[in-house]
Amino acid sequence: MSEAIAFLPPRPEVLARRAEILADLKELVPQGRLVEERNALVPFETDGFIAYRRRPLAVVLPETTAQVAAVMKYCHRYGIPVVPRGAGTSLSGGAIPQEDAVVLGLSAMTRIIEVDYANRCATVQAGVTNLAISDAVGADGYFYAPDPSSQLACTIGGNIAMNSGGAHCLKYGVTTNNLLGVKIVLVDGTIVDLGGKHLDAEGYDLLGLVCGSEGQLGIVTEATVRLLAKPEGARPVLFGFDSAEEAGSCVADVIGAGIIPVAIEFMDKPAIEICEAFAKAGYPLDVEALLIVEVEGSEAEMDAMLAAIVEIAKRHGVKTVRESQSANEAALIWKGRKSAFGATGRIADYICMDGTVPLSQLAYVLRKTSEIIDRYGLRVANVFHAGDGNMHPLILYNINDPEDAAKAEAAGMEILKLCVDAGGCLTGEHGVGIEKRDLMLHQFTQVDLDQQMAVRSAFDADWILNPSKVFPLEGRA
Repeated sequence: MSEAIAFLPPRPEVLARRAEILADLKELVPQGRLVEERNALVPFETDGFIAYRRRPLAVVLPETTAQVAAVMKYCHRYGIPVVPRGAGTSLSGGAIPQEDAVVLGLSAMTRIIEVDYANRCATVQAGVTNLAISDAVGADGYFYAPDPSSQLACTIGGNIAMNSGGAHCLKYGVTTNNLLGVKIVLVDGTIVDLGGKHLDAEGYDLLGLVCGSEGQLGIVTEATVRLLAKPEGARPVLFGFDSAEEAGSCVADVIGAGIIPVAIEFMDKPAIEICEAFAKAGYPLDVEALLIVEVEGSEAEMDAMLAAIVEIAKRHGVKTVRESQSANEAALIWKGRKSAFGATGRIADYICMDGTVPLSQLAYVLRKTSEIIDRYGLRVANVFHAGDGNMHPLILYNINDPEDAAKAEAAGMEILKLCVDAGGCLTGEHGVGIEKRDLMLHQFTQVDLDQQMAVRSAFDADWILNPSKVFPLEGRA
């Protein structure tokens, strides 16, 4: 276990009362919804950011908003830290607990409450998986647009916490662009409804504040999300290039020409080989970089858009252009991309970065990333949402080798600083969590952070909600 990132020390007064706290929590949730045995707590020690782990005080798995409110009211009264958890797919350590914390897991809240086609929205509990919404409405010709690679497992509550995106965010936006309302439990157990089925809520944009707040302002228990009509048709196309720089420059020129495909995804050669070995999607293996460009609309619309994109790609020396010829082939193309993280995990441990850069800087950042990785003697597989500049370099290392792990973390921090220095930001969709917490002062001044922390304190004066996350431990307001 790496110790490079510090946690707040546990509160001894909370640890001393563990037996009493467990007895009280049993009264607040149904039988079987409190996890207290030491071995049973092990799965909750970490999330997708597996380099760090802490065993929590206990885990509660409520089924209703009222039960969440009861737990929050109790923990607030006694100053017990609370860490919200969805499916545990966070790649920034957003759901890693502390020894004195109660993990409030929303995995039992899986009900689709209402589908309202007249208003093109659905209301769901926070534990509903991202993909389950599209599955529920797909037969009627609708879908939920945000589609992170973990959409089979990740939940709506977690998507809201991190403002998740996905491959199709280029056209449809990320979670905040598809979120209409939430039911949220505040730190003292107060239940508040923000937004609703209407397109724009009255008053301050508190909904926008909550989305992306990483579980530090309250616990979202229900969400009302937009439903969109499925397009007439969709067609992914593979574009192969002899260099990552040419592929990156092609992306910038496509967007600069005012062309907005539904998705533009990037893979470098290591990522191509890893994903092709897993998915057998027909990716070209004789290229250094691959773009998956998907267009949608009528056949005429797709033909016209692709013709324009191909002309731009030719100016950048495109080597391969391969259109999907069937629904099965299209599904395989996306299976390869969506499986990238899991496929990489088959061959090595990795840290996944999440910096975002201006499109004009893609080629430069890719080149500098390679230089950083080479300097540390590591390997990297680049796979990311190229259309909005959200980069996901997967830094490969051996988690059981402390020296290798330290190199991977140091390289990752340099890459994130590179993204900020190139005019971008530390995170596009994974959140800050603990991973990027100590880099916040590289992007923000202390005055900037003081303003953000003042907002956080207005919701949670004692900072018991998801402590140790987002803000540097030193210099907290």
